[in-house]
Amino acid sequence: MKPLTRIVLLASLMVAFAAPALAKPLVYCADSSPEGFDPGLWDSAGTNNVVTQMFQGLIGFKRGGTDLEPQLATSWTVSPDAKVFTFTLRKGVRFHKTAYFTPTRDFNADDVVLTYSRFTQPKHPFNVAFPALFIYPQNLGLGDLIEKIEKLDDLTVRFTLRRANVTFLSYFAMPFAGIQSAEYTDQLLKTNSAQSINNAPIGTGPFRFQSYKKDDVVRMEANPDYWGKKQETDKLLFLITREPNVRVQKLLAGECHIISPIRDNDIAAIESRKDIVLKKIQALNISYLSFNMKRGPTKQREVREALDIAVDRDAIFKALFPRGDAMQAVSAFPPAIPGYNKKLKNEFNPTRAKELLKKAGYPDGFSLDLWALPVVRPTNPNGQLMAQLIQQDWAKIGVKATIKTYEWGEYLKRAKNGEHDVYMSGWSGDSGDADDFLAPNLSCASSSDGVKFCNAEFDKLLDEGRAMTDKAKRNQIYEKAQEIFKRERPWITMAHSTVYIPMLQDVKGFVMAPNGGVDFEGVSR
Repeated sequence: MKPLTRIVLLASLMVAFAAPALAKPLVYCADSSPEGFDPGLWDSAGTNNVVTQMFQGLIGFKRGGTDLEPQLATSWTVSPDAKVFTFTLRKGVRFHKTAYFTPTRDFNADDVVLTYSRFTQPKHPFNVAFPALFIYPQNLGLGDLIEKIEKLDDLTVRFTLRRANVTFLSYFAMPFAGIQSAEYTDQLLKTNSAQSINNAPIGTGPFRFQSYKKDDVVRMEANPDYWGKKQETDKLLFLITREPNVRVQKLLAGECHIISPIRDNDIAAIESRKDIVLKKIQALNISYLSFNMKRGPTKQREVREALDIAVDRDAIFKALFPRGDAMQAVSAFPPAIPGYNKKLKNEFNPTRAKELLKKAGYPDGFSLDLWALPVVRPTNPNGQLMAQLIQQDWAKIGVKATIKTYEWGEYLKRAKNGEHDVYMSGWSGDSGDADDFLAPNLSCASSSDGVKFCNAEFDKLLDEGRAMTDKAKRNQIYEKAQEIFKRERPWITMAHSTVYIPMLQDVKGFVMAPNGGVDFEGVSR
């Protein structure tokens, strides 16, 4: 070997050993596209999974559980009457620096005030420039609940409520509560581009936005100015892969490193691979069919009860959940949640269902549309099959169901507009509290147009539950609320399920959440 060649080779080896190993990108195969990137605007699981990587609340949920821990607030105090909540904010937090925004100051109280003012003040200047419906904040009734939000100094914020709410603290840890930059919103107002807040996000999280190709891929990168630990993953990609079998094949081929929750019938293929780890958790979730309470036969309680008790849940579970890991849902939330009413039961009684229809004025039945869920969820792995089985059950009592479905974004939009007779839906709780299932989905605040359930007696109990500090008495209140729920039948409750998430063996640091969501902070390969 010539001397020059030896020198070049030696230099190359020295560079190779001295250079730090490049962080590997992390690819997640998601089951649906995000509706947007403004956390407050959306409440679907697919959107929440994306924005959680970029945005943070004042408080967070500890990994793998429902306990609260500091995030953008380092500490907080709650008044004895659960009406005044004061937060001390974290110093030195920087918002994302991107091609479209460069922050000139650290995160402070102005950003908290801005974020929650958007939720509670329809005439806030930013809401005037970009009128929007904040679904989750509206369903929680934040505009009516919060009396005032005060900046006491740059690092102290105080919320005062009109009435006691012992669950209020957990709201700050939910995906909708990701803090926005007041400096960024000012920039958007000055440039007449307020709507960009939904497609060009700026948060404080461990990953910052790079690009989005609709229905294809969301690209994010590690935030170099993150206040927490440096991320070992420098690139995070969400590949939009709607078909569940395609997601599994991409995982098996190594094109995806982790994928969204899989169906029961995909588990066998995953379990046979030693290079894949299958994680599971009994999630805080529910699937259900929601009735239109404003129009048609489903306005009547007897009709809703008849349609409910005509459904053969045992047969549906044999077809959809062959492993037996799912549980039939009886109430509006899982039995693991405190306050669950164990006395309630499901019923399968087609004969009595016919009698109820006759009593309601439909002795010969009627026709309606049944919307089938267009995406795969652990609690509903096959919306079309579930719809077909229910269609057969209803035909036996004289009800003709026409099955319809739409692309996921269109499905959500049309359901919110009340275009359905009956549609499939679901929910995953964050906090492990009964109110987290009841208030966002079944309170009058969540049904301003009357399409969804609204019952004054039920709402009164929800208010009492939020104000009650005695846990035993609080549980009794929720047990009564569930009796009203079961009597009025706004839903046909279907399933609580185990959630399975598979990943390649070299993925490190991933922890499953009780709501089935994904958080990639600290996750690497």
